[in-house]
Amino acid sequence: MYYYPFHDLSVSALGIGSLRLPARPEDPNCIDREKAQKVIDYALGHGINFVDTAYTYHDGDSERFLGESLKKHNRSSYYLSSKYYVSANPDIRALFEEQLRRLQTDYLDFYLLHGMDENSFDAFTDESRDYIGFLQEQKRLGRIRYLGFSSHAAPETLSRFLEWYDGFDMALLQLNYIDWKLLNAKRQYEIVTAHNIPIWVMEPMKGGILSSLNPKAAKILKDAAPNRSLASWGFRFLMGLPNVRTILSGMSSIAQIKDNLTIFDKPDPLSIQETKILEKAADAFLEDRSVPCTGCRYCCSVCPAGLDIPLLIKGYNEHRVSGETWRIAELSRIKHGPESCLQCGLCLKHCPQKIEIPHIMKQFAAVRK
Repeated sequence: MYYYPFHDLSVSALGIGSLRLPARPEDPNCIDREKAQKVIDYALGHGINFVDTAYTYHDGDSERFLGESLKKHNRSSYYLSSKYYVSANPDIRALFEEQLRRLQTDYLDFYLLHGMDENSFDAFTDESRDYIGFLQEQKRLGRIRYLGFSSHAAPETLSRFLEWYDGFDMALLQLNYIDWKLLNAKRQYEIVTAHNIPIWVMEPMKGGILSSLNPKAAKILKDAAPNRSLASWGFRFLMGLPNVRTILSGMSSIAQIKDNLTIFDKPDPLSIQETKILEKAADAFLEDRSVPCTGCRYCCSVCPAGLDIPLLIKGYNEHRVSGETWRIAELSRIKHGPESCLQCGLCLKHCPQKIEIPHIMKQFAAVRK
């Protein structure tokens, strides 16, 4: 395991995210104490020193379990991170105290505003709530060491957020080589880096998707490096981003930890040639799962229904890749969804990519019902 210096800390390049700790089969929100304890013990015993959780993970059982399990370990041997989710309770003061009780600690090494996006932006930036003032006071009292935020926001919202407050110690972003283009993660990385804020990474394997890929993409990577795992390509892609510090992985078994530890034995970013191979594999993965919209917006000005067609295609692509769209918060704020498409075809003459937009809107509307 290698480490990054961060102020007065030395943080492992691989961290453990607790969202995917083993749970009981009959209740996915109840962590299997025996199995999860073994995972935590093995991770901390083999050099991982960053543990991430949040108020809402496993409906609160993640924090409760970690409060129990981490008592076996010296508090100075690991860094504990949790998050404030404004939708769970607008009273950050009450929620923060509850989190400390759950985690059975009197301080958090890292504390993040959780899931800043288009839906939570107004709440987080509401001056009457003074969330930043409260958190700065907790830092002064030594109850929080470092302050950060996690984000699934579009680049424009992320920029606005950092223009509003630029005093964060770190940021947690969803970065992986598929979302680099698919969800414009590249621009998000650039914005945070321009503000000189170190980045932690969530969803490096896009919920496990990049550990398997489709046959065509997997063959490209296996032909190039038969002895490397598919996951290693994703981790090594992130190692090549200079502003990335710790990469969080939701490891649910000792076997997964062992596999990942071999990758993080030392920094091993992709070479230029390997990067080209990975780009080819990413294209192969997306070609049968996504629509090649460039976001030129030529179609929007002629749409009689007023659809934001590029945004809707972005949502359609994400659904095709991950089966989810919640990470694209802009979708929840639009006035007209894909079901509003009139199927008139006026957009077709204006699309340089010759995308069958009415057909895509019909398909997207069907899966959103």
